[in-house]
Amino acid sequence: MENRTTPRPSDSGQVSPLPAPAAAARHSAIVPIREIGERYREQIARHLLDLNEHDRYLRFGYSANDRQIQNYVDKLDFKRDQVFGIFNRKLELIAMAHVAYPTDLGVAAFAEFGVSVSHHARGRGYGSRLFDRAAIHAVNDDVKTLYIHALSENKAMLKIARNAGAVVERSGSESEAHLKLPEATFKSRVSQLVAGQVGQVDYWLKSEGRHLRSLVATAREVREAVRDNPHRPGS
Repeated sequence: MENRTTPRPSDSGQVSPLPAPAAAARHSAIVPIREIGERYREQIARHLLDLNEHDRYLRFGYSANDRQIQNYVDKLDFKRDQVFGIFNRKLELIAMAHVAYPTDLGVAAFAEFGVSVSHHARGRGYGSRLFDRAAIHAVNDDVKTLYIHALSENKAMLKIARNAGAVVERSGSESEAHLKLPEATFKSRVSQLVAGQVGQVDYWLKSEGRHLRSLVATAREVREAVRDNPHRPGS
């Protein structure tokens, strides 16, 4: 295996852009996905650093240490690339995807996809949903081919790529999948717009919910403090 010192932005962990009817039926529930930028860099680092050794191996193609992961996060280019995230009700980042674009997209017309899902959030189809979301975004950016790099042992990721119609080529311990994307349409642009709005509203609701829970907890602490204080005014 190639000896890399820093993770490639497109190396993939666990996971169809435009799913077949059967795939769409299996994944009918809405999973809010939010586009995330510069201010989420710390949360991205926390999410990736929480991956165990085996998950890091699948995500980056080797067992990346903390320094290498931090270096990867520090070099994320949010102006050029696209990063998507799924948050739980505590606003913790539990899954993320990185769509890495070449410096000159107009000439290269391709992008690379990488994804990671927190261990406790596996089995919910988050990797596949992030793949769908990333592919729609790539289509609307006039990307012609979406590449996915994965270890050959990462059968879950390769299965998702194949189900999306990608061609998978194996070279030793690594595999590369490339998916030809269709032309952008009015429907694809509306789908991206709706998905973005769903992600924004979901994040706002979770933020408000967290704020409300904090207020309730504070009020409860005040009531208990007053109840337990025998010398409170007016007693």
